[in-house]
Amino acid sequence: MTLERLDNRVEIVEIERIGAQGDGVGHVEGQPVFVPFTLAGERVSVAVDGERAQLVEVLLPSEERISPACRHFKRCGGCALQHMSPAAYAKWKRGLVEDAFAQRGISIAAAPLMQAGPQSRRRAVLSAVYTRAGVVLGFHAARGATVIDVEECPVLVPRISGALAEMRTLLAALPRWEDEARVTIVAADNGLDVGIENAVAKGGLDASMSARLAADAARIGDLVRVSVDGVPAYQRGAPVIRMGAADVSAPAGVFLQASAAAEQAMADVVVNALPRRAKRAVDLFCGVGAFTFPLAARVAVTAVDSDKRAVAALEQASRGAQGLKPVTTLYRDLFREPLSRKELDPFDLAVLDPPRAGAKAQAEMLARSKVPVVVAVSCNPATLARDVRILLDGGYKLGAVTPVDQFHWSAHVEAVAVMTR
Repeated sequence: MTLERLDNRVEIVEIERIGAQGDGVGHVEGQPVFVPFTLAGERVSVAVDGERAQLVEVLLPSEERISPACRHFKRCGGCALQHMSPAAYAKWKRGLVEDAFAQRGISIAAAPLMQAGPQSRRRAVLSAVYTRAGVVLGFHAARGATVIDVEECPVLVPRISGALAEMRTLLAALPRWEDEARVTIVAADNGLDVGIENAVAKGGLDASMSARLAADAARIGDLVRVSVDGVPAYQRGAPVIRMGAADVSAPAGVFLQASAAAEQAMADVVVNALPRRAKRAVDLFCGVGAFTFPLAARVAVTAVDSDKRAVAALEQASRGAQGLKPVTTLYRDLFREPLSRKELDPFDLAVLDPPRAGAKAQAEMLARSKVPVVVAVSCNPATLARDVRILLDGGYKLGAVTPVDQFHWSAHVEAVAVMTR
């Protein structure tokens, strides 16, 4: 492999461990150096650039090194760990959660990693740029701003991966844009839901361009909706996603768990945590109901979120579902106005599933409450551990902590923590 030397320094490095972002960590002249695409125990030659380095050659490979699954690996920044054996990968991801809790003084042995696996991502957020050669659609380069044109992707469900060429054709029908566009593709149960942002001038599409885009979209059989900057330009029906016993029609751009398999794994943990005689649960940061509807098969649920569109979609889906206990919705900004102790006390279980920043204020209110069981779900082990620490200090006892690998081959990991009074 030929590589330009970044500062004329090529060093031999022993990789000591894998860091939190998936890079190998070694030392040069006593200073830590981060080397992507390496594994613990390997001896490698690298081109050093400050605390970062580029891999030149693996001189002594680890027994855990395997061949990557994708030809775009190392160029595309979507995956960091395709070169790691499944067993080592699962151990490392469990370690991310255990280390985050240890930082808060909480010693745990995480449950076995629940893995969604390859070809499981039903939601993809891609970047698109217009070039002289045509539309480039894919993911950012590893450690760079360049968009890598992706022909296929082994982490996406086949329906999305197989439609990338058609997406380029659809994008090419738009007037040439200057900046990088954002393309979100969701594999709903009844077709692909595509959202395009930042690809048209302010003011949106004119009538003739909307008609052309709709005509092009209609020729792609698996498209159910195409939205431009949140406004539907083509729609042959409402995208539907099954959650529990409900069919949810999610508005364009609303948050969805990236993998149906991961969502189901987390929902199973949540439902199994219900106390035996539970009658009521509260789903905090409920979104469109990933946990609300599985819970509502057994208990009445109050679903709370600040996203008005998500709450409206959840409410509409609950009205059309059969065999559910009562579902009540509440629009509320839980960061600014968390549910109080008095409001929480009637519930037998609370689910806490905030964005990456966590939910410190709501965790503090839960810590003062009488809720028998709290299930905390997070895509950020660090903020999850912080919120769990608050609950532990409030008198809760920590049960199982389950890591969930929703973003396969990446450095991201979800976790679900069950706590009881």
